[in-house]
Amino acid sequence: MAENKINFTKGALDALPLPASGQRVAYHDAKTNGLQIRVTSTGVKTFCVFRRIKAGNPERVTLGRYPDMSIEQARKEAARINALIVEGINPNTDVRALKTETTLQELFDEFLKHRRNRRGAYLSEKTKRSYRYDFDLYLSKWGNRQLSIFKDTDFGKLHTEIGKEHPTTANRVMAMASSLFGYAAERKLFKGANPAHGIKKFPETKRDRFLQSDELPAFFKSLAEEPNDTLRDYFLVSLLTGARRSNVQEMQWKQIHFDRAEWRIPTTKNNKPQTVTLTPEVIEILNARQSCDSIWVFPGTGATGHLVEPKKAWKRVLERAGIADLRIHDLRRTLGSWQAKTGASLVIVGKSLNHKSPSTTAIYARLDLDPIRASVERATGAMLTAAGLKPAAEILPLKQNRG
Repeated sequence: MAENKINFTKGALDALPLPASGQRVAYHDAKTNGLQIRVTSTGVKTFCVFRRIKAGNPERVTLGRYPDMSIEQARKEAARINALIVEGINPNTDVRALKTETTLQELFDEFLKHRRNRRGAYLSEKTKRSYRYDFDLYLSKWGNRQLSIFKDTDFGKLHTEIGKEHPTTANRVMAMASSLFGYAAERKLFKGANPAHGIKKFPETKRDRFLQSDELPAFFKSLAEEPNDTLRDYFLVSLLTGARRSNVQEMQWKQIHFDRAEWRIPTTKNNKPQTVTLTPEVIEILNARQSCDSIWVFPGTGATGHLVEPKKAWKRVLERAGIADLRIHDLRRTLGSWQAKTGASLVIVGKSLNHKSPSTTAIYARLDLDPIRASVERATGAMLTAAGLKPAAEILPLKQNRG
């Protein structure tokens, strides 16, 4: 049918001759693969796509009548149909189902609204912001694609592409994508294997930043100058307990046992409870805060009722201290590092920081809090000494701005 291949233009289509009565003639577009216009003897002109499906017979998909459907619209729709065929999808049998199937963007929107973490709580605003940033940057290009169309090769290629310059980001995006499809499977929105699961991660350089001896004096001095008591105390408790920042932000008075100098966290990142030993310095800080009228030790003004990421205050602290490249999470690493420096074993450090390690589970089960407490007190004492402060309850410089 080489003689029936023409460049579809308005003039060309309007001038097409009518076939004999009862006949129908097809003309092929020279620019778009598979796009045809079929002309009947009564003058009806209909766009369609005529393509062979992989390992199957040729299929014809009707698009619409000319001139109700423009040439540009027909070419655009033909390109979409061709893309489905390349994916191995039979348009005639699958397109109707695809029109009602959940898209990646729809899944992502529902995920942010309804997903709960391992503690049963909805995703935090910080986590949502992080997910939105990565989705908009790397996955939004697939936002209108139905879930069943995705293949593991899609995410494998994307992982490789991102990883050329940002391996850690590539791993994070794949983890998010895997969570999305896992959630879709739970909600019966998706069947089949998770296309983002099982992709080999890029090696990541573990961060080892913590406060050094020569940084501690300026750091504690800067904390003492912080005008906001709640923020200052939050940073101090984070440092002196080594607890995860989210757990410190969500600390409640009912979790504190002053008689035993312990803090019982009901559920942590490891989905297990944790008992944190409290040094005399931490007990002093908490005693001074008991006058606040809130269930939260560190109340906030947001919807959660408790403190959330205090980025501006942290920036102030670092600028006053002249310290660079230190994150709030590094306070947790600082305690563990100082425990190791003062002689604690890795088992003791792991237990005090609630690290999850299958190889030491049996040891942890037999380990009581006495050696943990001794290790934490040695480490915090060493930090306070390095900072030029008196140990234990005599840390008066930290209180100079307390009201």
